[in-house]
Amino acid sequence: MGTWELQEWQRTDDAALPRRERRTGEYWSYSPDPLQTLPLHVDPETSRLLARAETAVLRLAARERADLVSISRYLLRSEAIASSRIEGIAPSPQRIALAELGQHETVTGLSDPAVLVANNMTIVREATGRLADADALTVADLTDLQAALLPETPRLHGIRDRQNWVGGSQWHPLDAEFVPPHPQHVHALLDDLIDYCNGAAHAPLVQAALAHAQFETIHPFADGNGRVGRALIHAVLARRGLTAGAVLPVSLVLATHSDEYIRGLSGFRSTSSNVSDPLSMPGEGNAGSHAEGVLVWLQMFAAAVLEAAARAGELADELAQMRIGWDAQLDDWRASSGMTRALRSDSAVHAILRDLPGTPVLTAAAVRRIHGTSEAAALKALETLREAEILSTISIGRGKRAYLSGDVLNLITVTERQLASTRFDTRLSPPIRPVPAAPPDARRA
Repeated sequence: MGTWELQEWQRTDDAALPRRERRTGEYWSYSPDPLQTLPLHVDPETSRLLARAETAVLRLAARERADLVSISRYLLRSEAIASSRIEGIAPSPQRIALAELGQHETVTGLSDPAVLVANNMTIVREATGRLADADALTVADLTDLQAALLPETPRLHGIRDRQNWVGGSQWHPLDAEFVPPHPQHVHALLDDLIDYCNGAAHAPLVQAALAHAQFETIHPFADGNGRVGRALIHAVLARRGLTAGAVLPVSLVLATHSDEYIRGLSGFRSTSSNVSDPLSMPGEGNAGSHAEGVLVWLQMFAAAVLEAAARAGELADELAQMRIGWDAQLDDWRASSGMTRALRSDSAVHAILRDLPGTPVLTAAAVRRIHGTSEAAALKALETLREAEILSTISIGRGKRAYLSGDVLNLITVTERQLASTRFDTRLSPPIRPVPAAPPDARRA
């Protein structure tokens, strides 16, 4: 059931600190029990909720592959953007897509925030893929991901050797909302977490939920815990085969319902009998038994998965309708131009349309790099799609232009805004975190 440990914070006389922050006092840190030996008894109601959530994810995964690929890239994009928005960064999808393009070729006028988010997207996508595909997870996999996410602050890389905390003062843990385990416990707890993730003691959703809560409770890094913890959810679900190529926006749902998320984590950390004076322990953690608290967390996580699957399903429907519209536009343009011969299935035009949701900004060089066409064929295909009004163009440098899909970019924006609304509809509840401005005539933004 975990252990609250009374710790002593030593006063510092550092002249750089405000005088009121130079305090000495006692605080409680929390060390969770190992997951490998965690007793778990799921009541019928929670079991049924978990089953509904798992069924929803499996039904989503059973959809047409092209749609799932599109969903995966959309949601990975949103996950990475949300990670960088911790500091309130909210560049538009168009700017981010241009910054992605700038990783391979020269693009002028890129903003620093867009470059930061694009780089973070690449890191999250590649690192999550490595975690999902590894034969076995290691602690080094997590520390490597944390280091990749914090390239500008190498002093913060690796497992912490000092006490950290959540909330309260930045100088001491005496007023913190939660204090993770003392550093002496962190390595053993991480080893246990990794062993648990490499096994199959519980169903995939349960494993993902417990692994995430345990990681956030351990809080093993000085910074980047939230981002690594979110990546761990996706890695566990993918490793267990539940999500296959699809990525649920479950961490975005958790972030939107942050109050419920915090209450769920507090329940996971609850205890009632492992200290002599439980009334002196901090926050909500001392309410109820640990077993009940774990069930509260599992219920909250399952509800978030259900919501995430519903949102992903809506996005799949939107993508399917978008593809139907593109096909109709292309057919109409070809008919109006007197073209009667069908396009080959392996044409550059079809290749671009197939992957357009994941690559909404392109140049001829990008098409050549991604699809292996000649530059001439790439330019001809892009021009065909521009004339069919599926793509438009934008200048990215002197004498150089990119082709972009306004449909895709607007849908990304609308989806991000929707996922940032506590009612998943900004007409009913505004976004609670920084998001791009609504596109013109957006139906759900």
